[in-house]
Amino acid sequence: MSDTAVLLSAGLDSAVLAAHEARTSRVHPVYVSAGLAWEPQELAMLDRLLAAAPFAALAPLARLSFTVTDLYPATHWALRGEPPAFDTPDEDVYLTGRNLILLGKAGIHCAQQKIGRLVIGPLAGNPFPDATPEFFASMARTLSLGLAHELRVDAPFAGLEKHDVITLGRELGVPFELTLSCMNPKDGLHCGQCSKCRERRDAFHAAGVGDPTPYAVAPIR
Repeated sequence: MSDTAVLLSAGLDSAVLAAHEARTSRVHPVYVSAGLAWEPQELAMLDRLLAAAPFAALAPLARLSFTVTDLYPATHWALRGEPPAFDTPDEDVYLTGRNLILLGKAGIHCAQQKIGRLVIGPLAGNPFPDATPEFFASMARTLSLGLAHELRVDAPFAGLEKHDVITLGRELGVPFELTLSCMNPKDGLHCGQCSKCRERRDAFHAAGVGDPTPYAVAPIR
């Protein structure tokens, strides 16, 4: 089996991605902290997720950091922990340079660990400039050149909707209750009031799968 690094938060999409990749590769999970408000609770959930099947057999988690606290203003919602409202569009939660940061830091880690493939989990319809096939191809070329290490960057779920990912995750035995897709978690619970909670709730409904998510506040119907 080949070695693949997977950018893994505690999020539903990246959890399913890691389980999917583990079927054919030795998976090395990577978490990149950037100083965002939800990261402490995300990391706590990630520890629980990685201790459960089917993740316990993965390589140890690499915890990396690259702060955005000197790039984003102190008033930025992602630093304050006050995300835009429940029904806001994707554009309102755009984090400038997010995938550039993730891939840059993780790419250096891959070069040091002699890992030749790095995967990330954007889904179909992602509107952001750092989630296009052209961007990923360009990053692979740049990292390979700059690190003198041939690195492939893939986005295996780029053609899937979130409900497709849930269907796949159920087949793979992913414990959805140990994933966290929320921009303002409350004591380990999804807030139920941000757009990520809305997307999660709607995707479970579209997949015909019961939503096991504990919400601090029941999402708006």
